[in-house]
Amino acid sequence: MSHYPDSYDQNVSRPEDGGQGDQSPARRWLILAAGTAALTAGATFQYGLAYLIPALRAGGLSLPQAGVLVACPTAGLLLTLVAWGAATDRWGERLVLASGLTLAGLVLLAAIWARGMVMLGASLVVAGAAGASVYAASGRLILGWFTVRQRGLAMGIRQSAQPLGVAAAALALPSLSARGLAAALAFLGGFCLAAAAVVAAVVRDPVRVRAQAHQQPGSPYRTSVLWRIHAASALLVVPQFAVATFALVFLVDVRGWPAPVAGSVLAAAAIAGAASRLGAGLWSDRVGSRMRPMRILSLAIALVLLTLVLAAVLRPVLAVGVLVAAAVLAVSTNGLAFTAVAEYAGPAWAGRALGIQNTGQNLLAAATPPVLALIIRRAGYPAAFAVAGLLPLAAAALAPLAAERRAGFRADFGAPDTAPAATPATLESE
Repeated sequence: MSHYPDSYDQNVSRPEDGGQGDQSPARRWLILAAGTAALTAGATFQYGLAYLIPALRAGGLSLPQAGVLVACPTAGLLLTLVAWGAATDRWGERLVLASGLTLAGLVLLAAIWARGMVMLGASLVVAGAAGASVYAASGRLILGWFTVRQRGLAMGIRQSAQPLGVAAAALALPSLSARGLAAALAFLGGFCLAAAAVVAAVVRDPVRVRAQAHQQPGSPYRTSVLWRIHAASALLVVPQFAVATFALVFLVDVRGWPAPVAGSVLAAAAIAGAASRLGAGLWSDRVGSRMRPMRILSLAIALVLLTLVLAAVLRPVLAVGVLVAAAVLAVSTNGLAFTAVAEYAGPAWAGRALGIQNTGQNLLAAATPPVLALIIRRAGYPAAFAVAGLLPLAAAALAPLAAERRAGFRADFGAPDTAPAATPATLESE
């Protein structure tokens, strides 16, 4: 379990402490599956549009212009993440998840009739703003249903949705876009609407109780711990999006692969990346730390990306294997930071804290495709991968490992899950 003082277990009633409603172990895993499906649907259009780049370029757009369209859903996320987090804190997870996904699906279907780059880009921004609901709400939902001893694994499963969404995009979008952009948009919109229906049918908000009187009031942002986690995880987004956005184009343009074949290989890498998130979460449960695995993985990401630079320059034939390894490893850390943020913030602040977390990540995610596209245009792929490979070194330095240790939360599995909280977290019963 995490060294972070955990206040979720003090504010969420479960079967063993008399919670109301169906809060059986089977129910919590079913809700985890529904939350993961919701995030997968959102991630497929928010982060999978890179697989439309060949079709967009065939339609007359330059690589930088296509990069701007790819970044549009992420730009939309930035407008509403914190607001969706506050809405989740106020009205609960089920309503926020279902309404956001429904709106996103309808906008994507309407985008079929968009004419021109500006109208299409505006539609993608609005869809991204609506789909942002899945980030704070699904994470807060899962953290409310699972105890600290299972939370790293559960959040790892939930965070596997992003690479699974990318895998779905890699498998579906190259073939669908060959029939026209409308087919691809119909698939993305329909996926969101189907996920919204699953959420409405399956998800139930955890029953929360009044916080204990000894908890301290106030913002968890009074110290630097959350800010450092936010900053480190935002830096780690750049290598993730560098690979996710340009791996397909690299394989097609530089190595001469057919787009469907390259998409299939990258889909397999994305599925392996989902497994890496699950493994990282389980690892963090076992070692009783979120930040120690995050620091080690950050250094490993830097190493593999710098190896990719050398391979691309010196032995291009080896670059494909290293690129696949980078695609797997670069996505491994997200669940660790996400879990640590919610645990440290507590349920009264979790929605907003997760919104701030995702805002920082998506600021850099939105900037990564167009900026790296310009670097590739002027200096080539090795230069872009080198830039992406240096940032995880800074992330490793920022991870607040010492602060996690100073929190003093017992890491052995015999420790109670309801250790006294030392962070601000109060939540009135809803």
